[in-house]
Amino acid sequence: MQIEQLNFRHLFYFWRVAKTGHLTRAAEELHVSQSALSNQIRQLEDRLGDALFERTGRRLVLTETGQLTLSYAENIYGLGQELLGRLEGRSAGMVRLRVASVSTLSRNYQENWLRPLLADPSVTLSLESGLLDELLRRLLQHQLDVVLANDAVPADPDRPLHCRFLGSQAISLVGPAAAWRGRKLRLPEDLGGLELALPGPRHALRGQFDALCAAAGVTPRLRAEVDDMAMLRLVARDSGWLTVLPEVVVQDELRSGALVTVGRSTRLKENFYAITTLQRHRIERLERLLARAPALGGRAGATADAAGGR
Repeated sequence: MQIEQLNFRHLFYFWRVAKTGHLTRAAEELHVSQSALSNQIRQLEDRLGDALFERTGRRLVLTETGQLTLSYAENIYGLGQELLGRLEGRSAGMVRLRVASVSTLSRNYQENWLRPLLADPSVTLSLESGLLDELLRRLLQHQLDVVLANDAVPADPDRPLHCRFLGSQAISLVGPAAAWRGRKLRLPEDLGGLELALPGPRHALRGQFDALCAAAGVTPRLRAEVDDMAMLRLVARDSGWLTVLPEVVVQDELRSGALVTVGRSTRLKENFYAITTLQRHRIERLERLLARAPALGGRAGATADAAGGR
């Protein structure tokens, strides 16, 4: 079969049915009758020479050929969505950059990384956060341009991603200046019985910290565990407890003197990564950001392929 024999409207209808998993729902979304939509899918199956769906109860389930076809349709229509996003604002000389970060990443770090663009009048930013798996799914569908994360993405031939190391920062123990100014503690050796606020279990740092405490035979008194770094900043500022976190999270409070660094461990580090797709339209401003040395503590950007708040 030649490419001109492939009916892309039929492929589009298939894509919408596959995404909803339901013929009736897809027909309502597309404003066509269910019988017409079913006929379009059958024509595509005839053209491809294989079934795309099989019925399981009242739902449609993709066959192996259907799954393969869907993966290509995701790229085709994802790129179409990316094109529309690029064209939006183009007549006014604007460039749209869609940046997402995992919910456990410091918003201060994200802002510092994006700072060169904040004063650029030709850039429109779309910023959001979420769970890594969902953000990577949307990245692969070309709905995002880059995902910032504090975990590297493992190599997976089914997910053509590029994971670039941006830098790292040692983890600190901070506390209220009124109680802790001029005092120092070893981390984790001196933490036994002390009240602590910690990153939540989903945060990359938590496992490292718990392992260090276990190895040292130290048991702090856990008062709060917080996934969201913006919330952890507020806890550090207002609770009176000691808090384990990267200093970038509370950079403003450290500068103002409201919080002080009580201890620091080079054995605990948070790493920062920028994840992009290998098949993407190159945006000059994003490429410049990716090529920059990290703005906050850490080494300049080494790269690794994953393809083969504050």
